[in-house]
Amino acid sequence: MTKTQKPPRVGTSRRAEYAQATRRAAIDAAREVFSEKGYFATTVNEVAARARVSPATIYAVNGGKQGLLRALVEDWSDAPVIATMRTTIAESTHPVELLRYLTAETGQMRRDYGDIMRVVIGAAPHDAAAAEGFRLATSRWREFERLVARRLAQLDALRDDVDVDYASDILWLYLGYAGLTTLVDDNGWPYPRAEEWLCTTVCEALLADRFRAS
Repeated sequence: MTKTQKPPRVGTSRRAEYAQATRRAAIDAAREVFSEKGYFATTVNEVAARARVSPATIYAVNGGKQGLLRALVEDWSDAPVIATMRTTIAESTHPVELLRYLTAETGQMRRDYGDIMRVVIGAAPHDAAAAEGFRLATSRWREFERLVARRLAQLDALRDDVDVDYASDILWLYLGYAGLTTLVDDNGWPYPRAEEWLCTTVCEALLADRFRAS
């Protein structure tokens, strides 16, 4: 080791790792308890007990209930799969396959994060932090669907009477929160059936005849 090099700060690294693990444990516990009891009925003490940490730690590391909810929104709206989806969209050359892919991934996102979606949507009308989280998640997802609309336009796949704005709105109508909620939760459809119906409907609404027939 040279005179200019400093020894590794092992203690600091371990403390940082412990803090991160504690933060993650609290977020995971909040997800469980929020889903079971609802956001407003849940107390910090209950989350702390589930995470096996002190309530003071929840406030210090996670920022209390509101901080936990913001972290869950980040988990949902900025999931690792998003980066892969962006690449797939940019490289897609077949409009129908692109919409089939988008529909399938939308269904998978709902399987993975539907519990968080329900918590945030339920709390948003009555809580400023939840409303801001809902706005952020919605903005991110709508911009993501706009990427799909732009790609369809680049592929010259849209109907003559459909532009990017219109296509983006239609994608949100069917592949936003309401479509799968209605078909799966309210109607009891299995995900594969709901995804196939949504894909077919979106193709009919957006694509030129030559692609809808493919």
